[in-house]
Amino acid sequence: MTFEQRISAFNELGQFFNFIINNDSIKDTELTEKFENWKEEAEYAVSDAEAYNNWFTKDNITLALKSWAEALTEENLLAWSKDYPFAETQKNVGIIMAGNLPLVGFHDLLSVVVSGNNALIKTSSKDDKIMKFVIKFLHSLNENFKSIIQPIERLVDFDAVIATGSNNTARYFEQYFGKVPNIIRKNRTSVAVLNGTETEEELKELGNDLFIYFGLGCRNVTKLYIKDEAQLHRVYEAILHWGDIINHPKYANNYDYNRAIYLLGKDEFLDNNFVMMKKDTSLHSAIAVINFEVYQDINEVKNFLRENEDQIQCVVGNDMKDNPNYVDFGQTQFPKLTDYADNIDTLKFLAEL
Repeated sequence: MTFEQRISAFNELGQFFNFIINNDSIKDTELTEKFENWKEEAEYAVSDAEAYNNWFTKDNITLALKSWAEALTEENLLAWSKDYPFAETQKNVGIIMAGNLPLVGFHDLLSVVVSGNNALIKTSSKDDKIMKFVIKFLHSLNENFKSIIQPIERLVDFDAVIATGSNNTARYFEQYFGKVPNIIRKNRTSVAVLNGTETEEELKELGNDLFIYFGLGCRNVTKLYIKDEAQLHRVYEAILHWGDIINHPKYANNYDYNRAIYLLGKDEFLDNNFVMMKKDTSLHSAIAVINFEVYQDINEVKNFLRENEDQIQCVVGNDMKDNPNYVDFGQTQFPKLTDYADNIDTLKFLAEL
């Protein structure tokens, strides 16, 4: 397949995502007919994913599909990839995917295929329903994709590896794949630094960064730096519209469990009946908990974030615009194609194989 054919296929996939979300957004009659034939199977994959993994609510799956529908336009794909010196020789690139969010491993699949390489895909059991449907749909667009995109159970005959997991699994990945070119990703999280001048709208947008996908992604904010604890009351007021999140059983179970642990341990925390705020120096927090830390000197915070950038994906805050990981309020879960996991340029890595 040529570079142009690959771009065209992913552009069509984006149109299909848009179609199953909106159902009436495709003006091309021929495409509409094709997409109608796939609609029922797509809807089944979504319901199957939700039934298998209760964190994958229909709303969250739809949000992921919408995000990819907006990204997978020919204009976006070309602007992102056209200037990389991809080799003509195809390499077999193993992809070991995470499963914490819907389609969280799709960017790696996209990168490998657009770069002209073959993708050997080990999906996560937590996110294989929709991912395998997407692969099947791509196979239908061009027969060549069947050899280019291969779901596998065991990774063999590979020239490079992209693997995503926890800090613990990363040690095993490094042992198994250390002899080939690799990208091995570990745990990351995101933080927000508040200086007290934030508008109500900015704090409301912060709710997206805290709660989209139940806070399970590396781009979700799990730690707040504040100048005064009184700021937390403003945050609580601004995020009240997220209160229905407590009605999700798995989230509620985590909330109840962590609250019981804190009460038994006589830990101090703030609580609004759907999320707790706990004074803690750790960057990572438990589900339904947001850690916070009071700071005196903004420069000390900036230095700490630079020194620990290997643990941080996004930094939110009006004083943080000089940080390379800066993201606007409310935008952490809406990455562009150029926003790479662990800030490693995947296309550059693939171009240099």
